[in-house]
Amino acid sequence: MAAKDVLGKAGEDRAVRYLIGLGYEILDRNWRCPQGELDIVAAVGGALCVIEVKTRRSAAFGHPFEAVDARKRKRLWQLAHAWIEAHPERSRGRRVQLDAIGIIGADPDAGSLEHLQDLS
Repeated sequence: MAAKDVLGKAGEDRAVRYLIGLGYEILDRNWRCPQGELDIVAAVGGALCVIEVKTRRSAAFGHPFEAVDARKRKRLWQLAHAWIEAHPERSRGRRVQLDAIGIIGADPDAGSLEHLQDLS
């Protein structure tokens, strides 16, 4: 596994622990379909949350949230709709929101974590 993949996996693992600590129910991780992949799909309250996780060793090349631009958000919404079509029983009656979690640090477990909720 490449170093960036190890870093990304560690960041996603931390994000999952963080979300569970906030009371989120993790419904899916690394869900794939022909159009792409969703990092995390979770539920909290009446919301179905599609969560993109970006992990960086440092902010030298920009903040992780800069990678979640309008084009990326559009793609994530398309993937969210594909997930809902594939899992209607798990999404029924929930509003859908797109979140992003950014982690900065050489060790994702000790780095800073930011959570942006309900990106539109």
